[in-house]
Amino acid sequence: MNTYLKQIHPLSWTIIIGTIFGRMATTMSIPFLSIYLIKSLGASPTQTGIVVAVSSLIGVFASFYGGYISDVIGRKKVMLISIFGWSLVFVGFALADRIWIFFLMNALNGLCRAMFEPTSRALLADITPQESKLLIFNLRYAAINVGAVVGPILGLQMGVANSNGVFYIAGLVYFCYGAVLVVQFLLNKEIGAANKELGNRITLTGALKVTGKDRVFIFVLIGMIFCVFGYGHFGSTLGQFMEMNPRIEDGVKWFSYMLTMNALVVLIVQFPVVKIASRFSPVTPLIVGSAFISCSLLVFGIFESIVAFMLSVVLFTIGEVLMFTMTDVLVDRIAKPELRGTYFGMFGFNNLGNVMAPLLGGFLLDVIGVQSALLIFAIIAGCSACGIPFLLLAHRRLKQG
Repeated sequence: MNTYLKQIHPLSWTIIIGTIFGRMATTMSIPFLSIYLIKSLGASPTQTGIVVAVSSLIGVFASFYGGYISDVIGRKKVMLISIFGWSLVFVGFALADRIWIFFLMNALNGLCRAMFEPTSRALLADITPQESKLLIFNLRYAAINVGAVVGPILGLQMGVANSNGVFYIAGLVYFCYGAVLVVQFLLNKEIGAANKELGNRITLTGALKVTGKDRVFIFVLIGMIFCVFGYGHFGSTLGQFMEMNPRIEDGVKWFSYMLTMNALVVLIVQFPVVKIASRFSPVTPLIVGSAFISCSLLVFGIFESIVAFMLSVVLFTIGEVLMFTMTDVLVDRIAKPELRGTYFGMFGFNNLGNVMAPLLGGFLLDVIGVQSALLIFAIIAGCSACGIPFLLLAHRRLKQG
């Protein structure tokens, strides 16, 4: 372990540590956005679902281009432009006082995230030795959840469900993260530079064709769209359900605790689960994780006690760990080295699941109502499980070589 840690590049440590603070800033604000819109601006669940979904919708289409353009003009330019833009977006959230402004800001939030995330993951893959990639991707995933442990509690204490001032703090965090990246890139000028030769050799359309013809990649992508659809309800539909359900007291408080518990369980189980999962084909954990998430969503619909909800969060989180700890390794394994950014960008299309989740969740809450929790979550769980057959097809093709 120590040998692998010594191989980690200083820029990789910057991204990992920056991820902690960035995710802390995001989770103390964005997960409460739907609750804020309902309580403070009087938005309906459907309107709220549209505002929440637009971030992922924009991200779906921007992610591929962001990954591709980072292969051509360089990771450095894409990361710096997107992260400083992200900082301004959070300031925009703080100043917003109309639903349409929140819609616009969340669209830009999705754009910045879609440009920064696949590019930073591709950069990590670029500067990390093959034998250390599983470790580095899991350190990044752990960093996400370290931030997510603290973020929701800070958001609750700052009253973000009733005030949008916390977005200023998020903007400042991302500005500082960007400033540190500027220093790191100045110290490592050879990293993240443009690949002009690639830009002359392959167009955006050509890159799309290359990834589109990769059957294993496409099956994994389709399967993950459904998996992410199930996962997306935790941060959208569940928060609205907890707030709107008259049989649950202090729904916002318990939802923040559930977010924190989710992150804590990730930190506890991540490395033991990864150690076991690494013994299998990287698609196998995705299949098992998808099944866990679908089952946990069903539990949310069957029971309405806080104890049952917390147990369901544990089941949900184990499924999340199984799915997301191996995806970066899997994409890196499938990807052609010269198109690594393109593959990571194309994989951003799995956020179609995050688009569909708040839209369907808001629609079901509006039409069926919170009193029919079992029907709502049964529909959601069934849709989420639809990704398993595609992941099985990917597993079979990967075994065939």
